[in-house]
Amino acid sequence: MRSTRPIPPGTFLEPSELVLNPDGSAYHIALRPEQVGDLVLVAGDPGRIRLISDQFEHVELRTENREFVAHTGSYHGTRITALSTGIGTDNIDIVLNELDALVNVDLERRTPRGTHRSLRIVRLGTCGSLQPDIPVDARIVSSHGLGLDNVLHYYAHEQDADERTLLQAFESHTAWPDALPHPYIAKGDPALTALLAEGNHAGITATAGGFYGPQGRQVRLGTTVDGLNDRFTSFRLGDLRIVNYEMETSALYGLSALLGHRAATVCTVVANRFLKKFSEDHHAAVKRMVGEVLERTTA
Repeated sequence: MRSTRPIPPGTFLEPSELVLNPDGSAYHIALRPEQVGDLVLVAGDPGRIRLISDQFEHVELRTENREFVAHTGSYHGTRITALSTGIGTDNIDIVLNELDALVNVDLERRTPRGTHRSLRIVRLGTCGSLQPDIPVDARIVSSHGLGLDNVLHYYAHEQDADERTLLQAFESHTAWPDALPHPYIAKGDPALTALLAEGNHAGITATAGGFYGPQGRQVRLGTTVDGLNDRFTSFRLGDLRIVNYEMETSALYGLSALLGHRAATVCTVVANRFLKKFSEDHHAAVKRMVGEVLERTTA
């Protein structure tokens, strides 16, 4: 995936378009450029940031604004920022654009820089498995994000040939309904996802625009399309299959690719949707995931 309309270096960004706080920090995430590490660990849950930073060897910064909690410190000599995003691709849109602005925009002149700094961004999340052989408390690494949301449609881009082939196969297999948003596919960073996938499950992650109806849950409201999850579970293209549901990866992968960052998602399975099971102690499983990701990304 690549951007087809990047904003040229030197373009002046009006105060209404790139909003900064009085101290020069990004409007929502409340960080300044010098406070961001080259490795950024993102989590939807603000409480998970303390779980991550508790394993740092040193913490130099703690900030909080709305749902955006950030701790910057170091582990094995690597400077890391742990940052909560809140739930959903709409929040990922905020976080990715503001992180990128901090490292690739001259905030004093309010212009994109001519040089580029690429971040490694790893999402540490939770998810629901869509495959019977992937149990609760297991870890899944997302090779691709299947966007069932709309965020990437607002950015001028084109998908690469592999992404288009995968999307076409998915739409054909599922007989994708016209009543639902048009999906898209975004690849994770191959080297980073391979590093994290060793010994874990890997595959396509379906990113939904909500937790209940958009993931096929029916509490007091029926869904537009019955049996959609079964179509997801049965999809195959070569060795690829759809392995889980969550709510952030498609936008994370898409925006990272368009902005020139390296992204990967690792999720702990808290529910197996196929087997109708929920983890009895997912907090312990999430803590193990954090430790593994820290070791592998700082080795």
